Amino acid sequence: MSLWNDFNDAQTNSNVIPKGTLARVRLTIRPGGFDDPAQGWTGGYAKRASTGAVYLDAEYTVLEGPYAKRKIWSLIGLYSPNGPNWANMGRSLVRGMLNSSRGISDKDNSAQAQAARRISGFADLDGIEFVARIDVGKDASGEERNEIKSAVMPDHRDYAQLMGHDTAPMAPGTEYAPQAGTQAPYSTPPAPQPQTPTQGHGAPAQHGQPAEAPAASPGFSGRPSWAE
Repeated sequence: MSLWNDFNDAQTNSNVIPKGTLARVRLTIRPGGFDDPAQGWTGGYAKRASTGAVYLDAEYTVLEGPYAKRKIWSLIGLYSPNGPNWANMGRSLVRGMLNSSRGISDKDNSAQAQAARRISGFADLDGIEFVARIDVGKDASGEERNEIKSAVMPDHRDYAQLMGHDTAPMAPGTEYAPQAGTQAPYSTPPAPQPQTPTQGHGAPAQHGQPAEAPAASPGFSGRPSWAE
C-alpha cells in the first residue's frame, strides 16, 4: 500500500516520441510577419530573428496512431548569415513534404513531377499533410525533444497505409491528380524566377519589422547555433 508514498517504482513519463517513428502529420506555419518578395517570401509566413536568420516556424500535428494529436515544433530554415547549409536543409525537407503529400517518387524528374514540386507561396505549405519520419534531438538545455527532418516518400513500403489510401508512386509522365481530401495541385505552377539577392543577402527588403526569435514553445529549442 505504498503507491502514494513511495514513488521509486513509478514509470518515467517521457513526452518524446521514439526516434524513427513514422506518422502522418499536418504542417501548420505560425506566421512571423516577415516578407521579402525578392526571395519569394510573401504572405507574412516567414520569421526573421535579430541575428538575421530567416525561417518558417513549423508546428506538426500527428494525425493518427498511438501518438495522435501530439504536436512537434521545429524550424524550416530559409536563410542563415552563416552560410547556405540551413537553407539547403529547409529546401530538402520541403521537397520531401511535397513528394510525400502528392504521391511523387523522389526519382521522378518528369515535367509533371517537377510541376507538382513547385508552390506559388508558403500558403501552399500551410496545412499540407505528409508522412514524416520523427527524429529526436536536444534543446538548448540538453533535454531530448522531437523534431522532423525528413519526409517518407511514396515508394516506402508503409507509405500507403500511413497515408490512409492505396497508392503507388506516380509514374513518370503521369498527370498529377491529388487523392480525395488532399490539397489540389496548382493548375499553372509559376515558372521559377531568378532570385536577385538583396544586399548582403542578410538585409531583406523591409516590408514590416523583422520578428525577433520566437518565445520557446513546448518542446521547441530554437535555431541551431550554426544557423544563427
